[in-house]
Amino acid sequence: MTSAGAEVAARMSAAFASISDGTGNAAEVRASLKASRKPPKPVAVEWVENRCIPGADGSATLPVRIYHPADAEPGPAGLPVLVYFHGGGFVLCDLDSHDSCCRRLANGVGAVVVSVDYRLAPEFPFPAAVDDAWAAVEWVAAHVGELGADPARLVVAGDSAGGNLAAVVAMRARDLGGPAIAFQALIYPVVDQRRKSSVSSPYTASGALTADHMRWFTLQYLGEDGDRTDVRASPILGELAGLPPAHIVTGEYDPLREEDEAYAESLRAAGVEATITCYERMFHGFFNLCDHLPIARQATEDVCGVLRNALKGSSPWN
Repeated sequence: MTSAGAEVAARMSAAFASISDGTGNAAEVRASLKASRKPPKPVAVEWVENRCIPGADGSATLPVRIYHPADAEPGPAGLPVLVYFHGGGFVLCDLDSHDSCCRRLANGVGAVVVSVDYRLAPEFPFPAAVDDAWAAVEWVAAHVGELGADPARLVVAGDSAGGNLAAVVAMRARDLGGPAIAFQALIYPVVDQRRKSSVSSPYTASGALTADHMRWFTLQYLGEDGDRTDVRASPILGELAGLPPAHIVTGEYDPLREEDEAYAESLRAAGVEATITCYERMFHGFFNLCDHLPIARQATEDVCGVLRNALKGSSPWN
């Protein structure tokens, strides 16, 4: 791990210390993590709008943040639109924690980005986050004209827990016959809540994401008796045929790398075009650290390039 990576991992470990010692609750860990954040460097976009859209119950209580890219040239039907779900174990983070990430994606892809502030566990356990994610995708699909977006270029994306939500809503869209998802960008997604490979990984001692952290996140999200095999929690166990193309990002030292590699293999075995890139010496959470890690900036540029190629009809697999 690089010295910058070690510093970030140490800060994350300190923020999560109460998880490891068994004393933490969600509110305290959120506060500790927020206090450990450094102010991001500004990334200018065309404009940003905060608003609330109808959530899973139909009431306008689901916060989203909409980014319009700088200097983008819309196609005849409008810009691509990317629905983004932040990471944080289904327990942590918010629109602000991933603001810089979404700005970079908007500019790099040339897409409208809709970042979703889904409800967090344990206050709102599974499947609240899934229901909110689905409500957001339905809303975006129904409002592409208002957003200046192209309905044929709708992408779902997210990191970690957010990658899980992106994968799950892609499955639901397939099963329900729409909205049509053109692509899924999955950044070290949680795809298997059974946690068999991740908790046994030799990289759980890195401090960024330990076995104790993963068990705690799963407990907060699914509860003591929650079904770890529900495909809405563990999409790797679901039917994968007929899903949209996918690109997966992993890190060499990420405990989720093995399950993500297995997910990519399973997608391809089911006939789904899928690519995966593993970044050397990188740990869980690195993608959101462009201000600190050059390789995170490179990974963001790579993902943007894959999406630009896919959304203009040029396959990134050629």
